[in-house]
Amino acid sequence: MRPSLFEHAGGEPAFLALATAHHQRCLDDPELNHPFSHPDQHPQHVERLAAYWAEVMGGPPVYSTSCSDQSTMLHLHAGHGDMSDLGRRFTECFMLAADDAGLPDDTQFRAALRAYMEWAVDQVLAHPDREPAVPAGLPMPRWSWDGLQSEPVVS
Repeated sequence: MRPSLFEHAGGEPAFLALATAHHQRCLDDPELNHPFSHPDQHPQHVERLAAYWAEVMGGPPVYSTSCSDQSTMLHLHAGHGDMSDLGRRFTECFMLAADDAGLPDDTQFRAALRAYMEWAVDQVLAHPDREPAVPAGLPMPRWSWDGLQSEPVVS
């Protein structure tokens, strides 16, 4: 049986390295810097991001049991207007951060990471305005080698 993407990546340390590298790449990017350099950002933003990505990729439910849920995550990123131009840059920083973090570089794994991030960016960009509100109760997405395991259902 094939390991989860979480296991293949190297578990929690790999996702912490990925989130750290991604955050730094976004800070270094002249277009992405502004959203990532706010002084009111949660002091454990990188750790929470790592927990979120780890859970989505098949890891333990650390994010959903100790931080928040999918609806809250989308709500935090909603209402910033049309940022579609940043989506491609964000995804490219993510893929380069996978290199920086030393994640496996096999083609199938990297394709799964890219497909996830493109999907995730589309989810965030689907809420450029505060209204209509992000639906409450969205379940955490689960991503595998074959993509999204099931479409999140609004409860």
